[in-house]
Amino acid sequence: MTARTSLAFLCAVICVACRNDMYNQPKKKPLAESEFFKDGTSARPIPANAVAREDPVENVALTMGLVNGVYVTQLPIALTPQLLTRGRERFNIHCAVCHRATGDGDGMIVERGFPRPPSFHLNRLRNAPIGHFYDVITNGYGVMYAYASRIEPADRWAISAYIRALQLSHNTQPGDVPPDEASKLAAQP
Repeated sequence: MTARTSLAFLCAVICVACRNDMYNQPKKKPLAESEFFKDGTSARPIPANAVAREDPVENVALTMGLVNGVYVTQLPIALTPQLLTRGRERFNIHCAVCHRATGDGDGMIVERGFPRPPSFHLNRLRNAPIGHFYDVITNGYGVMYAYASRIEPADRWAISAYIRALQLSHNTQPGDVPPDEASKLAAQP
């Protein structure tokens, strides 16, 4: 009797699973009429700044840091003090834990046993095109993971510009600073 009851229960469960609920969905066909929206159509306008998945990238240099498969050598956005300030802020948030605020590669993760990242002041990286830094931030390199999902493209360029500024400032002599900027620095506590 128990086997028959179990078999009957199993058959009932299987029969319940055979319904076509997902086959008959309440949906509208594209461009069909609809009473739900005031304009009477089921199609909705595309939201502002939406990017279709299969659309080709219009500015490859800006979004990928490449032109014809080669890293860009010039910053594809305007270099402004605000861009460098934003780059410094983002660098201190995302990069300084590994590369240190000076870019030497002696961040706090090295003290905790992680591999030391390269210094930005090595000749190999000083001579690297700016698109290289953008690509590494985007896709990662070695044990560094990709930041494409964590940092917006504009901020990646800001960080890349700030890294270049760090490199340029590394071996600067006091005489290299313009007099008006030197007086501002001297006035700071």
